[in-house]
Amino acid sequence: MGPCRSGFSSGKSFRVRFWGNMAFPVYDSGGTAAGFAARKDHIVVPVRKKETEMSIRIESRENSLVKRIVRLSGDRKFRRDMREMVCEGGKMLGEALSSGIEIHDVLVADDAEVSTEDLHRAQQQGAKLYSCPASLIQKVSNVKTPQGIVFSCERPVSGLETLRGASRLMVLEGLQDPGNLGTMIRTADAFALDGIILCEGCVDPTSPKVVRATMGAAFRLPIAAAALEETAEFLKRQKLPLYATALSEQSVPLTQVDLHRAAVLIGNEGRGISKKAASLSNQLIIIPMEGRAESLNASVAASIIMYEMSRK
Repeated sequence: MGPCRSGFSSGKSFRVRFWGNMAFPVYDSGGTAAGFAARKDHIVVPVRKKETEMSIRIESRENSLVKRIVRLSGDRKFRRDMREMVCEGGKMLGEALSSGIEIHDVLVADDAEVSTEDLHRAQQQGAKLYSCPASLIQKVSNVKTPQGIVFSCERPVSGLETLRGASRLMVLEGLQDPGNLGTMIRTADAFALDGIILCEGCVDPTSPKVVRATMGAAFRLPIAAAALEETAEFLKRQKLPLYATALSEQSVPLTQVDLHRAAVLIGNEGRGISKKAASLSNQLIIIPMEGRAESLNASVAASIIMYEMSRK
């Protein structure tokens, strides 16, 4: 973000901060200012407020929005109760906007490189813009090198009914590693699966680490959360067989079942699937391996299975 200049409208003065080639009036509290656009040559051209909204300046770490974002980042229950999550980066903001998901608040550091077009799109969808020092972004960020933009939005997690009509699904039980879940969501998006269902014991799909690992796929792939038994009943109604991966004498190679219209269940990284999951599945399957390794990383196994599901 560039230099500040003073401005005026209707007899009131305010500061101007530049994002890209556009300028936004900045106020700290209480004051109002008519919207306007400006080029970097500092020629101010008045426009209607509807066209360019104001950004709100935040300086203090004690600001209520800062505290809210920090809590959303670290508190799973708070995210679930508020039906909201936090994301970082301009690319992620673009993905969220393209998905049509509701953006709530956008916090931009003074030195951030951010798309003015995306900021306008966020405003047009009802988001509030905030500017702040880079040090404040460090406070709310979950990474060592922040990208200069943090925003809150609605959680892209729904119920099973959103997957009605699906033909290829991944079902996860007890998956605990954020990187594994993020990778699975990204891979499912890459192989054009219809969605992922999260059952008991899974890591929160809206935690910052998971969302970051999805590389935007969290906004493109339908994600549902439901109990295992409820999921099994739903799949029966959809006439989708449920195959569960397991190291068992009853398991058959995945190449022996038709995965083109099916749901495949993967369990916990260490314990595998539960007895309940095994009893609810139509068939246990295994990935044939000729090497000496007994098992694969959960996300690697899921990637192989999803590739098989996508083969013509």
